[in-house]
Amino acid sequence: MRLIRIPKERVGALIGEKGETKALVQKITGVKLNISSEGEVDIEENPDDPVASLKVMDFVKAVGRGFSPQRAMRLLEEDEYLEVIEIADYIGSKKPEQMTRVRSRLIGSQGKTRRIIEDLTGVNMSIFGSTVCLIGNSVQLPVAKTAVEMILRGSEHSTVYRYLERSRPMLRIAEMGFD
Repeated sequence: MRLIRIPKERVGALIGEKGETKALVQKITGVKLNISSEGEVDIEENPDDPVASLKVMDFVKAVGRGFSPQRAMRLLEEDEYLEVIEIADYIGSKKPEQMTRVRSRLIGSQGKTRRIIEDLTGVNMSIFGSTVCLIGNSVQLPVAKTAVEMILRGSEHSTVYRYLERSRPMLRIAEMGFD
């Protein structure tokens, strides 16, 4: 049994309307979820598939970090991973004004930066609290993580976009191998 804590305001998203999200995850993976209203999630392992409980842990973390359950379901597939990046590790403080500025840079004007990173790499991205979370496969994640880290370190958006454009052919080749 593994215990994970998620923010109270994300418990409803994890359970889903009438418990449908929780039921679907349990049906797909064979892993039992016990969710408290305080945000504590007990994950009972599936003895037939030990990897399933690890995937469910990532799913629960992703929903807790702001992903919709539909997007987080991607983590239950093969070769899909969750990457959690602490913004404070790059800016050196958790001052609210610094955090807001950096989060704003990551999102971009009307969500442009986030949308470009998602569209060009194929990852899903969530900026929640003091973290940036990415869901993608083993080829997409390193490219998206590098782009996010470039922004966190203060690179200009145009530099990051050029990096993503240069990485696009490699990502396209990798997509052909996954289909």
